[in-house]
Amino acid sequence: MNTTTDRLARLGDALHAATAAVALVAAAIAVPGAALAAGSLFSSDDVARSMPAGTRMLQGTDPTCTVVRDQVEYRCTLARAPRGEIAPGQFKGTVEPTVDARSIVNGGCRSLDANGTEWSCYLGQAAVDEKIIARGFLGQRSQGPGVG
Repeated sequence: MNTTTDRLARLGDALHAATAAVALVAAAIAVPGAALAAGSLFSSDDVARSMPAGTRMLQGTDPTCTVVRDQVEYRCTLARAPRGEIAPGQFKGTVEPTVDARSIVNGGCRSLDANGTEWSCYLGQAAVDEKIIARGFLGQRSQGPGVG
């Protein structure tokens, strides 16, 4: 009886290990595919809309963006300079998060000029690599455009 019990226990352990391995392989295939599918949804217009969605002082600035590196980096120009918490002429180097249509932090932008009308924007991990947003902030739900 012990031999049968031991065999069944080993069989159960083997099945458990095999199931875990299959799940790991499935995740390794699914995660990049989901990331690619989500990333392919971002156009230059989506990036432009994500700027005021992430930061209140960028609302009403009418950004337009062009692709630098598709799905990674965009150059954005504001029709009007931002107003609010930063003094005019002090925008160069300012960093702000971007928020997608689902209210998820999807990246961030850095002001390239003192007037705050030229920005480099980065999606996903590139925004973390550029030190615009923290790793733990990427992918978080936004409660609305940030202030301060």
